[in-house]
Amino acid sequence: MQLTHEHEQLRDTIRRWIATDINPHVEAWEAAEIFPAHQVFKQMGELGLLGLDKPVEDGGAGLDYSYAAVLAETLSEMNCGGVPMAIGVQTDMCTPALARHGNAELRAEFLAPAIRGEAVGCLGVSEVGSGSDVASIRTVARKDGDDYIIDGGKMWTTNGTQADFCCLLANTSEGASHRNKSLIIVPMNTPGVSVSKKIRKIGMDSSDTAQLHFDNVRVPQRYRVGEEGMGFIYQMEQFQIERLWGALNNCGFAQRAIDITIDYTRERQAFGRSILDNQWVHFKLAEFQADVSAVHALTWQGVEMVVRGEDATRVATMAKLKAGRLVREVADGCLQFWGGMGYVKESLISRLYRDLRLASIGGGADEVMLQILSKFMGTFPIKN
Repeated sequence: MQLTHEHEQLRDTIRRWIATDINPHVEAWEAAEIFPAHQVFKQMGELGLLGLDKPVEDGGAGLDYSYAAVLAETLSEMNCGGVPMAIGVQTDMCTPALARHGNAELRAEFLAPAIRGEAVGCLGVSEVGSGSDVASIRTVARKDGDDYIIDGGKMWTTNGTQADFCCLLANTSEGASHRNKSLIIVPMNTPGVSVSKKIRKIGMDSSDTAQLHFDNVRVPQRYRVGEEGMGFIYQMEQFQIERLWGALNNCGFAQRAIDITIDYTRERQAFGRSILDNQWVHFKLAEFQADVSAVHALTWQGVEMVVRGEDATRVATMAKLKAGRLVREVADGCLQFWGGMGYVKESLISRLYRDLRLASIGGGADEVMLQILSKFMGTFPIKN
């Protein structure tokens, strides 16, 4: 896809903001295992970065998805994976269905403040025992007059300890698991909503991750996104954007790992010459570069499909699978060239190695991506 001068202006704006307002604070946020989401998102809202492809009537820029793709990619210039992931949840994981299927009143109440950076959102899909298998979720929302009464819990909820609202997937009826679910916006200050615990992880330290509990939570039915029973379908649409976001961001971080490793190995000396002068090192980095460029092209093919209004599920799935695997391989291979410095926490390559391990798990594990692709190919399930 040919990016325009406007795309590059946007990228420059993002880079300046990261250099000035994000990277100087990353070390403190990583140590605290949380970043100030409301402060950071407010800055982004003032820069117009949280609603690039969202409707103008809700405060968005009304641009096509390629501009949101530039944001996802450029966030890899942050010195951690946790803050970009939290931003991605806000822009591309908990709000796409709301923007596409929510009515004007619901968008005004929740989407508009999210675009302004005044409200932090989270996504409530995964549960204990129901991660990649979305159809098996157990959280229930039963009707009571004009309200829903919600009972259940959610797991692995990014932004969960700081969020103002949750885009929640719940069972709203009996019947087929793909047709009995609805997406419901749940304000996090509603009585009965609680954070069971903040989850500590091996990476993504600056991003808060929560286990949520819903006990007799009453919300009005007007907080439902779109039609009742269409939640599973809407969530699959959101996953398409989420997976493209992941592929874009992971390609960006893979490129970042290569770039910082070239700089480091050029300066580091061993046996009278730089590490980069060894053929194995510069050949391996060249191979990584070729792989990253190939997956980057596949990912932008998916972006172009979204811009044209086409179903990009197949390409987004392939891009998410390959980018997730590749960024892990690149981070690991590059870390090796840093020697002992690659194994200390203060080195950026070490943080990328830890943070990016999530790429093949979050947003759908590699095995789920392969299952989806097998269905597209007509090879799964195999019936006798």
